[in-house]
Amino acid sequence: MVARKIHKLSKRSKNQFIILNGALLDSNKYELELFGEEKENGSISYGALEKANKGTLLIDQVSEIPLDIQSKILRVLTDQKFKRVNGANDVSVDVRLICSSSKDLKKEIEIGNFREDLFHRINVFEINIEPLSQRISDIPLLIKYFSRKISENYNIKELDIDENNSYILNHNWHGNVRELRNLIERIAILQPDTKDKISNIIKESLKNTNFDDQLAENSLSVPLKEAREKFEKEYLTIQLKKFNGNISKTANFVGMERSALHRKLKGLGIKEFN
Repeated sequence: MVARKIHKLSKRSKNQFIILNGALLDSNKYELELFGEEKENGSISYGALEKANKGTLLIDQVSEIPLDIQSKILRVLTDQKFKRVNGANDVSVDVRLICSSSKDLKKEIEIGNFREDLFHRINVFEINIEPLSQRISDIPLLIKYFSRKISENYNIKELDIDENNSYILNHNWHGNVRELRNLIERIAILQPDTKDKISNIIKESLKNTNFDDQLAENSLSVPLKEAREKFEKEYLTIQLKKFNGNISKTANFVGMERSALHRKLKGLGIKEFN
């Protein structure tokens, strides 16, 4: 993680914290998201820099920002001002900038994916965090934190997850903390009512190498019912395939009555197969 202060930070800024994820933005929207836009009808769409004025802007996965936008960020760091898209006047900002990346930015510079001059501007104070697989002792604390946070967001009972689950402790965690959070979110969405069911979800999720990619970053922004239906459909489809379409075996594994599973499959639009 690297940080750079664009200008003297105001005391009023302590509660203003804006996050921009470079990995999730459409390649054509980076400039709009950062700098905002002045529209033909006279209205203004404010970008992340202005939203974070008198506060802090975190650019997550800064390595994914295109080179042409990197040059514009560099100019903001140098001049403390910018123009909105289609704008004619300069906008001055007073922002602390924090950047994070799961990639080695020095290697990205070597292969031409990241500007060296920008790296030196933002690399004022650097924090290197070891992969989660090398910080196993942190996992119980993270499980407690995410369980409480996600339960609050969904307004459900806090999850009772075994922190010593062998699948959790022995997993490689290629997606690091984000992957762990997504696992806990999946458990919350499916709302299993026993520890055995929770254990089954953990086992099946961590066996799936594409698990982390299948979860949307902004899944907390959708209603619980919609999120649960999405994950239930995916989960039950996987179980059906694993048991070659055998309803009895699938129902027994997921902890449902056979008739209840039939109704659930029909309600989710999952076709039964042999």
